[in-house]
Amino acid sequence: MIEVGRYFTQVEADLARLLLESHGIDSFLLDTQMSNFFGGALTPVRLLVLDEDLREASAILAEDRPA
Repeated sequence: MIEVGRYFTQVEADLARLLLESHGIDSFLLDTQMSNFFGGALTPVRLLVLDEDLREASAILAEDRPA
């Protein structure tokens, strides 16, 4: 698995995970409890995907970002 994104809140990370899931890409959130404990300032929530899904996942997440 490889990191495709970092988020300061678990809500943001969950939204990104659900977006990928809606496109058929499995993903996993890491450091959710550490982020809750420190408020995301020290340890962001990391979004991981399979290595072979990295390019597609990155493109999907980039399209979803506001300009």
